[in-house]
Amino acid sequence: MPTSHDPAFPLLELTGITKRFPGVLALDDMRLDLRAGEVHALMGENGAGKSTLIRVMAGAHRPDDGVLRIDGQAVRFASPRDAERAGISILYQELNLIPTLSVRENLFLGREKRFGPFLRHRKEHREAEAMFRQLNVSIDPNARCSSLSVARQQAVEIAKAISLKARILVMDEPTAVLTSNEIETLFKLIADLKAKGMGIVYVSHRMDEIFRLADRVTVMRDGKYVGTQPIGQVTRGKLIEMMVGRKLESEFPKQAAKLGEPRLVVKDLSRGHGVRGATFSIRRGEVLGLTGLVGAGRTELARLVFGADRPHRGSIELDGRALRIRSPRDAIAAGICLVTEDRKAQGLVLGRGCRENFGLPNLKAFGRIGFVRRRLERAKFADYVQSLRIKIPHQDERARNLSGGNQQKLVLAKWLQANSEVILFDEPTRGIDVGAKQEIYLLINGLADAGKAILLISSELPEVMGMSDRILVMREGQLVAEVTDVAGVTQEQLLTLAMPRGLE
Repeated sequence: MPTSHDPAFPLLELTGITKRFPGVLALDDMRLDLRAGEVHALMGENGAGKSTLIRVMAGAHRPDDGVLRIDGQAVRFASPRDAERAGISILYQELNLIPTLSVRENLFLGREKRFGPFLRHRKEHREAEAMFRQLNVSIDPNARCSSLSVARQQAVEIAKAISLKARILVMDEPTAVLTSNEIETLFKLIADLKAKGMGIVYVSHRMDEIFRLADRVTVMRDGKYVGTQPIGQVTRGKLIEMMVGRKLESEFPKQAAKLGEPRLVVKDLSRGHGVRGATFSIRRGEVLGLTGLVGAGRTELARLVFGADRPHRGSIELDGRALRIRSPRDAIAAGICLVTEDRKAQGLVLGRGCRENFGLPNLKAFGRIGFVRRRLERAKFADYVQSLRIKIPHQDERARNLSGGNQQKLVLAKWLQANSEVILFDEPTRGIDVGAKQEIYLLINGLADAGKAILLISSELPEVMGMSDRILVMREGQLVAEVTDVAGVTQEQLLTLAMPRGLE
């Protein structure tokens, strides 16, 4: 990794960056500077312009105005290859590896080691091993990338950046799908890269990560520069205020619950080793939190209740009536919905319009003698666009073009129209900015106030503790603890309960 750098200049500097798209001013006089050996956090709500700024740094977008400098020298990128040559590598949230190729083949794709017409596989193998030793990770260069965990695939991407002589690494939500152990491994890797003089732009919605990793933080809002602060001189509340443009009274605005009788009653629900003997109930107006480590069986339990998987034994009752749920269709008809963990792959048809996505589980209500009553569908959807404050240019906008928070609201709108009485939220705020989180939390409050029964599954312990009336802890497929004194429990206590036996 090259270390030559003139300390008189920032390693990377962007000033006056402006980017327009038809009808949209995506970046407006944006600025950012990065020093060698620094982790500089970039924060902002969904739609603030972070992705556009990353693409400018990557050479994928040419700015309409402004200057990008490296070591004080102005540069212009005509393509991502130009940015690579200048020492900039981007680690996107969607990893850019070919899964069917080996680690070695991915590392040297397009720049293979050759001796005349022959490929020098052994030389590539040795260089790949040297890269991984430099990163202090153990990865077989001959392993197929599809066999690696997400964390190891990220390490391969970082190794590729090192092989390209990168001095600037931009990381876009790198921990979004990692386990807690994998996150720790990534953080150690970032510390090593920082110590070797690499400059890192770190994009994340997770406040705890920002305060742990970053030296400075820059906030942008609506495509504009808001401010840059040393991380030691800014509070969590101040960062939130900078991002949303207003002061939030509480990060978790939980309302006092008016609990009624049990609505959803689950007894001995089981499927193999994934879920074993799950028994619990959710009362009218209650938010029941469910937490545990990745792989504990939380999502698997929600899928059983929703009928996405068939249980081997157990029973489900709603309002005292026994249910026979053999498919999601049965669950929807009974009044149970699942806001899935992966809204893009399982919650929405990304290539279709927002209105169509809204109408899919409601075709029976909107249909008449085989035809969909489009006028009624549009009118109902318009009501939810207004009440949930879904930001879309028009109802037929493709779902993939929405920000994460608006995609989540779209998923919720279709289930509210379906008159769902039990709402299973699986990681409802993953990948969503703090402002959109607030809106989701307020929606959860409103649903609870209307008497719905809510299961809130989350790996973010502050979220579970801040929004739940009761908390269940799952470990190795079993519900192992119930916490009724939510105000009195600590994150450490919940983690201890969630840890596998023998690791407590």
